[in-house]
Amino acid sequence: MSAPSSVHIHNLGPVDQIPVGEGRAFGVDGEQVAVFRLRDGSLRALSAVCPHRGGPIADGTIDRQVVMCPLHQHAFELDTGCSTTGAEPLTAYGVQADPARNIILQCGEAARSSSA
Repeated sequence: MSAPSSVHIHNLGPVDQIPVGEGRAFGVDGEQVAVFRLRDGSLRALSAVCPHRGGPIADGTIDRQVVMCPLHQHAFELDTGCSTTGAEPLTAYGVQADPARNIILQCGEAARSSSA
């Protein structure tokens, strides 16, 4: 018999609070999570603190595939949290917009992914 999944669903409020092409940090379950709104309208979510020197990932520059930490330009894949510049990976979270256009974040071990 398998252990029950420990996924927690959080409504972070309206998608419109994040301008297109930018990110915002949210405190969720004692963690800082950066949610990004890509130019195509899709959402991505990663750990909000760079493992290199604690930089604010939500303030980084994004494109369709990566976010760059604003402090030392470490780059992380938006889909997986993997670093493309040799830093430790970030945790990636499941995120989507619900029919009412609210940001729905999935937290917990079953909802997280990172490459070590």
